[in-house]
Amino acid sequence: MSEMLNKSHISSTELELLLKEREAKKVDFLLVDVREQMEYDAGHVKGVDSLNPTSTFQSWGQKFFEENREKTVIFTCRTGARSGQVQNVFRQNGMENVINHSGGIMSFAGETERG
Repeated sequence: MSEMLNKSHISSTELELLLKEREAKKVDFLLVDVREQMEYDAGHVKGVDSLNPTSTFQSWGQKFFEENREKTVIFTCRTGARSGQVQNVFRQNGMENVINHSGGIMSFAGETERG
């Protein structure tokens, strides 16, 4: 299961499995939604650790990098495009353990929540 955390992209099915494994304390990672507040409030993956909108990246990017450089981080969004862009920025700056949730919430059939 933890081998999925070594990939650069994961599917929604893989994210569901990883969330279950994290709940059982078998793997550790941060799940970060990079959509806007309005999108997040309408529905997000249950288990998201933080909302960090791409529109405000300049205000949170550097601090996030400094605080989480050594952690495994999965970025998610609506379709995987914005999360892929954020992943690329962090990867280009030396953050190795960053993963894009391909397909985003549009392809996610697991548990979601509002607000």
